[in-house]
Amino acid sequence: MKKVFIILFFVSNYSFAQQSLHLGDAINIALKNSYDIEVAKNNVRINSINNNYGVAGGLPLVTGALSDREQVTDVNQKLSDGENINRSAATGNNTTASVTGSLLLYNGMRVVATKKRLEELEKQNQEYLNATIENTIATVMTQYYDVVRQQSYLQTLDTSIAIAKRQLDIVTTQVRVGLANNADLFQSQLDLNALIQQKQSQQLIIDQAKTSLLTTLTLKPDSVIAIADTIIVDSSIMLEDVMNNIYRSPDISAAGMQVTINQLLEKETAAQRYPSVYANTGYNYNRSQAAAGNILLNQNYGPYVGLTLNIPIYNGSIYKRQQRVAEINTTNARLQQDILVRDNTSNAVKNYQAYQNSLQQLQTQKENYALAKQLLDLVLLKFQLRVATIVDLRNAAESFENAGYLLVNLSYAAKAAEIEMKRLTYQLSF
Repeated sequence: MKKVFIILFFVSNYSFAQQSLHLGDAINIALKNSYDIEVAKNNVRINSINNNYGVAGGLPLVTGALSDREQVTDVNQKLSDGENINRSAATGNNTTASVTGSLLLYNGMRVVATKKRLEELEKQNQEYLNATIENTIATVMTQYYDVVRQQSYLQTLDTSIAIAKRQLDIVTTQVRVGLANNADLFQSQLDLNALIQQKQSQQLIIDQAKTSLLTTLTLKPDSVIAIADTIIVDSSIMLEDVMNNIYRSPDISAAGMQVTINQLLEKETAAQRYPSVYANTGYNYNRSQAAAGNILLNQNYGPYVGLTLNIPIYNGSIYKRQQRVAEINTTNARLQQDILVRDNTSNAVKNYQAYQNSLQQLQTQKENYALAKQLLDLVLLKFQLRVATIVDLRNAAESFENAGYLLVNLSYAAKAAEIEMKRLTYQLSF
């Protein structure tokens, strides 16, 4: 079982206004604050407490009882020697006390099966905790890089806005000297305004992406965070390695443990059809006192020891039916494990396909982005020399923006696929 080591940062006084939020910081904050992780930890604690021979029924059961009863009775007795006893409102007292111990000696090995099941439940919940931690890390990484993606596109818009301002300055100068008309000036201003609006819309997308990240970190959604990072994709992942490690997933491990748990439940259910033998011991004390009657005081006390044998003979075939149901549940647990393996394998292949496709396009798109920037600079120069039109410059600017948008999306798609493949194979690192 892979052990998870968590480095937790104390973040109550963490000032995002003074310092950038890095990926490692974000993950550690999420691991410290996550409600889902806390719930999973509590489930591990619960099953650790329950993993005990006493809960399994293998330890002695000791009980104590004490009773003291005062009573008032009318006595009317006729004895064999002819004496008559008549007494009204005669007081009496009855006191009993006992300590009883019972130890299960045999019940078809049900205690052994139950104890093993409790052990498996503890291990299974540890795997669920590992899966929750892994899912939290993957979510933080995906949301973090989404912010990086949106900010990268904003930088492309900033470049386009700078070009649009330069265009407006050129047209303004040309209008001033009579080389352009007001239509060109108005169009240049409209192009600049459209880009500024587009930037404002993009800023909203960035702010909402940051809010989603802050929610995952369980921080105030209006906190101010600054992220300055780039998307770097691990290009060394091979499909064969992914497929070989698919069974490392905590979810699949937990599903395999569920099969074992259900097999143990089969044994527990079958054990109900066997005789049960108990060893019993204890100490009894009885004292009865009466103010009138044939017996004025009766007191007895002392230890005892014995065996109890319970033999199930017939109960409407309930135990037999329960055993059949337990066997079907085991079969279902195997099927659910197979389904999980199938789905995880399919998701791994799909993500690898997206990963490979994005990587193949990425290098070409980097070249396209560089060419689009060079084209935009060239058309701007030609526009300044009155060799190119506003339409030419606008088309070059749109090509540059589209190239930038596609570049950051390809980078993010490759990174997201990488994160998902590593999550499915329990290999996330940061």
